Amino acid sequence: MALKSIKIDNKEFDISYEILNPNQEKCILFLHGWGSNKEIMKQAFSPFLKEFKHIYLDMPGFGKSSNEYTLNTKEYAKIVKTFLEILNFEVVAIAGHSFGGKVATLLNPDNLILLSTAGILEEKPLKVKVKIFLAKLLKSLGLGKLTKAFRSKDVEKMSENMYGTFKNVVNEDFSAHFISYEKNGMIFWGEEDSATSLSAGKEIHSLIKNSSFDSYKDGHYFFLKYAQNISSKIEKGIK
Repeated sequence: MALKSIKIDNKEFDISYEILNPNQEKCILFLHGWGSNKEIMKQAFSPFLKEFKHIYLDMPGFGKSSNEYTLNTKEYAKIVKTFLEILNFEVVAIAGHSFGGKVATLLNPDNLILLSTAGILEEKPLKVKVKIFLAKLLKSLGLGKLTKAFRSKDVEKMSENMYGTFKNVVNEDFSAHFISYEKNGMIFWGEEDSATSLSAGKEIHSLIKNSSFDSYKDGHYFFLKYAQNISSKIEKGIK
């Protein structure tokens, strides 16, 4: 593991990263999802894709990478782009899971690998709608501090700046970004995914003109079980 300090728009970040197969010329960057870190991506893909250099990094605010700011997805993409430029990495592909898939899409790589990525707005369950309504009501009454009671378990341990970041990124519609991506897309999905539905994956496939689509009988972290098969398809599909 290594740390690289970078500064963007007067904001400083210490980025934790790891490189595998360092002597290989072609690079693949792996980006984790929200609430995750580089270790889960490494756990899945490090045994495979041996002809590629692997770059695993913790995006700011996750794993061992610092973040003291409230960010949005475009800023995350800018941070990752700057990181790659500073270390002089020219990647041939970027693989992104969930939130990481949105960041990967903005980076516009020659080969975009999406793993149950976020970015398609879907209807929220009724209980979620009720929580949002009550939180907004309390805030309008000057009782904003009480809204913490309505936060999901996924976010209740977040710092305030990361909670603000979460609110910035959670309801983004990335349809236009998927449509505008014109290079080589490879989309992989969990058929039992409850975080990003299979129908959302099929919609992204329809939006990205030059893309393939494969699904697997598992949930949001399906790639942990099927990494070998996915890696084989990546090797064959990279252009």
